[in-house]
Parts: sequence; C-alpha cells; structure tokens
Amino acid sequence: MKRKGLFITGTDTGVGKTFVAGLLASLLRARGIDVGVMKPVETGCPRRDGGLEPRDALYLMERAGAADSLDEICPYALEVPTAPSVAAKAAGVAIDLDRIAGRFRDLGARHELTLVEGAGGLLVPLTDTADYTDLIQKLRIPVLVVARTSLGTINHTLLTCHWARQRKLSIVGVILNSPTGPPTPAEEANLEALGARLPTPLLGRVPYFPKASVELSRVGSLLDVDRLLALLGHP
Repeated sequence: MKRKGLFITGTDTGVGKTFVAGLLASLLRARGIDVGVMKPVETGCPRRDGGLEPRDALYLMERAGAADSLDEICPYALEVPTAPSVAAKAAGVAIDLDRIAGRFRDLGARHELTLVEGAGGLLVPLTDTADYTDLIQKLRIPVLVVARTSLGTINHTLLTCHWARQRKLSIVGVILNSPTGPPTPAEEANLEALGARLPTPLLGRVPYFPKASVELSRVGSLLDVDRLLALLGHP
C-alpha cells in the first residue's frame, strides 16, 4: 500500500530531526516527488513583525519547495521553548489533534508524500492527555526515527523503538545523525552495537556538517532513499 505520509520523530530533543527532515525533503524533491511538509506544533518561536516565526517550519518549506500556507504547515506556533502542552498553556491555547489531522489531510490531498516532523520524542505531551504517539495513531502514518551518534544512543533508540512497537506504530527505520561533531572511535564502536540490536532497518547516517553546509550528492549516497521509498510503497 502506498503511504501518503511519514512521521519523523527523534530519540530526544536536539538530535537533528529538522535537519534530517529537510534533507529528505530535498532528496525526494530531486527525484521528482511532490513533497509536502508539516511541523504541527513548533515551540520556542521568536517574535518578528508582530507575530511568531516558526523557523523549523519555514526551513522545511524551503527544502521541499512547498507553496502551502504556513498555517497549514504549522497550525500551532508557540513562543515558550518548552514541551507543546506547557507552551500552549502559557499562550492560552488548546492544541486540537483533530485540527492537526485536518491540516494533514488537506496537505496529503495535494502532495504525493507529506513529511510530518514532531518535537522531541514520542512521549512529549501535546495536551494534558495526549502525546505524539496519539497524534501518529490519529494520522495513521509510519514513523522514521532520527537518533544521535553520541554515547547514550543505544538506550534512547531502543527505548523509542520499543515504545513505538508497544503502541502498534509502524517504524520504517532509523537514521543516525551527528549534529555536534563526528563520532569518536568509542562512539563508532557503540553504533556497531546499536546496529546489531535494532529491530528495524538502519536507513543510513548523516555525517556532521559544520554550519549545516549540506552536500546533497554526498548525503544521498549515505541514505538509503530507495529502500525508504520501497518501505512506503512508492515505486
């Protein structure tokens, strides 16, 4: 079955979900795929020209070449740099998962594949009673996990995969990212141990890019985009 969406989560905050989501959007677009993007809730948005600027959402829009409205791509832009439920309370806003799902359906109707990026990990709260796991179940799309290459990633990554499987989410794979610098020899050995234990495909590694200076041709050879598309049912 051809999947119309892919949810990109992380093992933690700061692992480079937005960077990886942007890379995937660029690589898919280069293959002629009409890519939509979505950042349902973005916190820590700075004020600019009297409004809040969701910079992650704008970055994803640029990478995908999307012309959709910012309100569709980021229904909730919040100022306080905390978990969405906390930032929403501070703003006097109630996050509505049905509203997010409606925006996702609208984007899915006009794009071949829509990448949806979360904030933090699967258990980050969106409301007092719902987290990102609940949103993914509502959207009915598979999950791609972005994990860091530094020490601690074995526990974080395996726990994320375990929780997703417990909640009956479909995980298409894991991508490793190096947001702060190249892995040390000890970290490289650690990553080999992680690869041997992963219950889902390792779809590649994104190297460290100083100041996010990206060479798409280099990244494209390191990420198994063909396998990802096959797992999503795209020929």
